[in-house]
Amino acid sequence: MTFTIQHNDPASQARTGTLTTDHGTIQTPIFMPVGTAGTVKAVHQRELETDINADIILGNTYHLYLRPGLDVIQHAGGLHGFNGWKRPILTDSGGYQVYSLSNTRKIKEEGVTFKSHIDGSKHTFTPEGVMDIQRTIGADIMMAFDECTPYPCDYAYAKQSMDMTHRWLDRCIRRFDETEGHYGYNQYLFPIVQGSTYPDLRRESAAIIAGKERAGNAIGGLAVGEPAEEMYKTIDLVNEILPRHKPRYLMGVGTPANILEAIALGVDMFDCVMPTRNGRHGLLFTTEGIMNMKNEKWSRDFSPIDAGLGGYASTFYTKAYVRHLYKADELLAGQIGSLQNLTFYLWLVRQARAHIEAGDFVSWKNEMVKRLMVRL
Repeated sequence: MTFTIQHNDPASQARTGTLTTDHGTIQTPIFMPVGTAGTVKAVHQRELETDINADIILGNTYHLYLRPGLDVIQHAGGLHGFNGWKRPILTDSGGYQVYSLSNTRKIKEEGVTFKSHIDGSKHTFTPEGVMDIQRTIGADIMMAFDECTPYPCDYAYAKQSMDMTHRWLDRCIRRFDETEGHYGYNQYLFPIVQGSTYPDLRRESAAIIAGKERAGNAIGGLAVGEPAEEMYKTIDLVNEILPRHKPRYLMGVGTPANILEAIALGVDMFDCVMPTRNGRHGLLFTTEGIMNMKNEKWSRDFSPIDAGLGGYASTFYTKAYVRHLYKADELLAGQIGSLQNLTFYLWLVRQARAHIEAGDFVSWKNEMVKRLMVRL
């Protein structure tokens, strides 16, 4: 994998780059649609490729391990063969699911024992096992196994968790380096910075992760309830330490404003369920602001959803029609909303890229942060 920085913004830490994998090239900054169980909810692969034009999507180790299971995925030739996606895939290691299953899991040095949310069966994830699972899934980018701490988090626990995440990382690296992929193409491992919102812990974790000399690095444990300003301070602190010549991935973030501010702080890669989850429930992101499509005000508005965005869903369907679909609980509503929101998110990062190249990113970003978070 190669990562080439092409432009640096003169007024911020924002940059554009090209990340090359065996399954294709990723133009950064990039937003990665979340396909937790091997599918981006309510969106066809053709729409991902042609309408949204996603460079890369996500899968999830925890969910794919449980269903359909590794045997099915391996017989299909990996996740690419199973779901028909030809471009790059990144898999989350399951660390966040461990965090979210706090009532049904037990964390020990060896790994995490948890109960399936599907049938209650008991399973154990170890750093080595998670590497093996991701080898079988066949993701281009694999994430190290970590613990995501909650917010707020006691300092002693945050440090204990961070130290264990670093020990788990060493085990992940050993297993990754002693194994090979199953499908004839290269896979790459990204470590994850932890440490809650404590500056000294984040500095320590970033330095340790940077020292592992992996293909890229991720920032985890944010967007879990902390104030936005605290998140931005943590990102800024970490990115002072993470190497500039490698891609930086901010996990699970976030709103359009979060993404733009993080780009200004030097982040290259993003993912979040927000666009598809909100799209299924009638909250649409547009180039003019945020629309709740269930509001009465749209019932006789026969203008397109978002003429400024372009694309099929945004220009073909009217606000009145889409509101009707949501009120009638039609499945098409969630499909249209997800398509609109993902198209918008990819448009947003590509606009950011264009303005970084033009040298006016900060002034554009400041204007867009205000505009895009307005409720219409």
